[in-house]
Amino acid sequence: MDFQLVLQFRGDSLDDFDVMVALEEELMEELGDSADVDGHDVSSGETNIFIFTSDPTGTFDRAKPVLARTQRLQAVTAAYRRVDGEQFTVIWPEGSTKEYSVV
Repeated sequence: MDFQLVLQFRGDSLDDFDVMVALEEELMEELGDSADVDGHDVSSGETNIFIFTSDPTGTFDRAKPVLARTQRLQAVTAAYRRVDGEQFTVIWPEGSTKEYSVV
């Protein structure tokens, strides 16, 4: 798996630890063996869920129904980078031009 896909939630949209863990579990179930949900980190003002994948766009497309069902799709920014890279490419929201970083 050559890419790291990061689902980033700013603010308090995933403030509750149990809600975040439940979302990770739903993503694991939905993605199956096609990707590896590799945990999360919580820092000041943001929560990140990390997913290793060979197809970041396809993986995010498969994750969208989970995010929509849990009412998290509008709160997430999704971006990916090569595992050995530093530059992220934002794929959601579509057409986004905002700067992206993982703190």
